[in-house]
Amino acid sequence: MAPRSEDERPTLEDVAAFAGVSRSTASRALNDDTYVSARSREKVLAAAREIGYSPNQAARSLVTRRTGAIALVLSEPEARLLDDPYRTAVMRAGYRELADVGCQMVLIFSDTREDLTRTVRFLEGGHVDGVLVFAPHRADPLPRALRLLRVPVVFGGQAADLRRGVHVVDFDNEGGARLAVQHLVSAGRRRIATIAGPQDQGAPIDRLAGWRKTLVDAGLDPADLAEEADFTLAGGARAMASLLDRVPDLDAVFVASDMMAVGALRTLSSAGRSIPDEVAVVSFDDNATLAPEMTPPLTSVHQDPREQVHAMVETLMNLLDGKEPQPRQQILPVSLTVRESS
Repeated sequence: MAPRSEDERPTLEDVAAFAGVSRSTASRALNDDTYVSARSREKVLAAAREIGYSPNQAARSLVTRRTGAIALVLSEPEARLLDDPYRTAVMRAGYRELADVGCQMVLIFSDTREDLTRTVRFLEGGHVDGVLVFAPHRADPLPRALRLLRVPVVFGGQAADLRRGVHVVDFDNEGGARLAVQHLVSAGRRRIATIAGPQDQGAPIDRLAGWRKTLVDAGLDPADLAEEADFTLAGGARAMASLLDRVPDLDAVFVASDMMAVGALRTLSSAGRSIPDEVAVVSFDDNATLAPEMTPPLTSVHQDPREQVHAMVETLMNLLDGKEPQPRQQILPVSLTVRESS
C-alpha cells in the first residue's frame, strides 16, 4: 500500500484490503465478534496495526482491549422493573457509578427465553467489557448462561447454584429482617406476622428466614403468620387482607419491601386498624421516595442501592485490571430507620 500523507487517515476499507478480507469481516474482527475465525482476526488486527488504523473505539481497543462500556442486566419484565422504585434506583446508581469510572452503561432487560438468547449473543459479541447482573429468580437461566462469557460478571444478589466461583455483592437480608423483628419484639408486640416476597428469590427467602428465626428465639410461634406476595403494592394489599382474615389479633407485621408495605398500610387503614397503636408496621428497603412519605411514615430496614452498585463496579474494575477481589461473596450491612409506623 502506498504511503499516506498525515491528513489521510486509513479507513476500514483499507484495513480490509490490506488483510485480504471483506469489509464486514474486518469490522467484526475489530469488534471482537465471535463469528470471525482466529486466523482472519489476526490478519485484520495485524493490518490495522501496520497501516495505523485508529479512527474509533474499536481501533483503540486493539491496544487496550476495552470498549469503555459495561452492561447492566436486569432479569425481570420491563413493566415491573420500571414500576419498582428499588430497581429504578439501581439503574440510576449504575449510570452514575459507571460514569464516575469513565464507562458508558448499556442497559439490558432480559425476561423471556428469546431475551436470554439475544442478551448472551450481544454480550459475547465484544460490545462490553463486563457485566453487572441483577437476576433475582432462583430458576432464572441467565446466571448459568453468563458463566460461559469471556468477560467478567458480577452479580447483585445471590443466584441459584452459583454461590461458588462467582462474584456476588448482596445485602444482609436475614440480618435486616432480624433487626426489624427484634425492634417489634422490644416494643412488646407478640403476634408479629410477615408479608414475605416471592420465595423463588434469594432476598425474600433470607428475609423470611430472619423473621422466623427471630420469633423462635423470642419464644414466639411463627405458625400461620406468613403470607407470600409479589413485590407490588397490590400484592401487599392482598396479602395484608388475607392475614387480617386469618389472624385478626395480629399486632405487628414485617413487610419484605416498601412497595408492598404501602399496600399493607392501605388495607389496614381501610379495615379501621390504627397504626401503630393496634398494628405496628416495619418494612425493608427504606426507599427515600416511599418510606418517609407514607402516612404514617414507615419504619424500614435501610439498604442503599448505590452502595451495592458501587461495590459491584469496584469489583468489576479490579477484575478488568487482572486482580482477583476478595471476598467473592461480599455482604453489605444494613440498619433500621425507625419512624412513626412502629
